[in-house]
Amino acid sequence: ITYNCMIHGFCNYGKWSDAVRFMHDMIKREISPNVVTFSALINAFVKEGKFTKAEKLLNEMLCRGIFPDTVTYNSMIGGFCKHNRLDDAKRLFVLMASKGCSPDVVTFNTLIDGCCRANRIDDGMELLREMSRRGLVADTVSYTTLVHGFCQVGDLNAAEDLFQEMSSHGVCPDILTYNIMLDGL
Repeated sequence: ITYNCMIHGFCNYGKWSDAVRFMHDMIKREISPNVVTFSALINAFVKEGKFTKAEKLLNEMLCRGIFPDTVTYNSMIGGFCKHNRLDDAKRLFVLMASKGCSPDVVTFNTLIDGCCRANRIDDGMELLREMSRRGLVADTVSYTTLVHGFCQVGDLNAAEDLFQEMSSHGVCPDILTYNIMLDGL
């Protein structure tokens, strides 16, 4: 636990090289890193845009028989989306499911946002539908992100239709949703 706290602290302050050194020290002392250890490091690398290092750690996790959790995958997917690497994010999304790790609403919302940033609104809509097929309930963020995406590409009819769908599914629009709709008019 102490090692994980130190590693997490180093990662929070952007001192990922110290965090890596601590992990190697753990391993030398025959203390096995766990999903928390790896997730903290992966998140630190993703924040720094060091995706090669993050992917290397993800592969090391898998080789050690440590299975990444939803938080680990969400961190990587979020980083890929923020750096306009949507195809890499989607590839990881597929890997996540193939490894038996269930995506959650955050996973889907992150990918939907990535699709909208890349003007791939139809892909975002498909993700919204897939959420439902998987038994997940879309939330205000899910719908608002897509409404904003449609407004950004000038498809106000689709934005309005989705706004209506949102309400009919019992999802309450928030102030951001209303502002986006008003700005779109």
